[in-house]
Amino acid sequence: MTSPNLKERLDAIFDAHMNAELAGNLDETLATMAPNPHLVNVPTMVGGQGAAAVRRFYSKRLIGQFFPPDAVFETISRTYGEDRLVDQLIISFTHTIKMDHILPGVDPTGKPVEAVFVVIVGIEGDKVSYEHILWDQASVLVQIGLLDPEGLPVVGAGAAAKLRNPALPDPFFNEG
Repeated sequence: MTSPNLKERLDAIFDAHMNAELAGNLDETLATMAPNPHLVNVPTMVGGQGAAAVRRFYSKRLIGQFFPPDAVFETISRTYGEDRLVDQLIISFTHTIKMDHILPGVDPTGKPVEAVFVVIVGIEGDKVSYEHILWDQASVLVQIGLLDPEGLPVVGAGAAAKLRNPALPDPFFNEG
């Protein structure tokens, strides 16, 4: 069982990091990170290894295009370890801005998106040492109209709905 003190400590470290990201403050964001951080957005392989590469990632691909102003972050669960935390969340937004960390090279579509994300955050001392960020890219591409789901085992916003309500029917299997 994780101690309340550990939870509070990890929450404070990651909350400071996220608040700096959401505020669009590059220097403050980097100040929340360990000396040799790395960040990987797994579906797009976008991120950076080392302080200079992470700074470049934040300045070119994240700060100013993290998420549109209407973004809603809905935490499903947070799991704690001695030196990491794992968030499972649903992020909803309208694709009204360039988002090179999620959709590199894709112009804003104006379409609503609701996607399940998993964020694994490593902690070193009192700093974020890494972030591994995963999401269902096929679901996002269906929602913005770049992937036709016909005949494919993919869904759009239905994935988030199923996470909220596991009793929803399986879209690929008719029981009966």
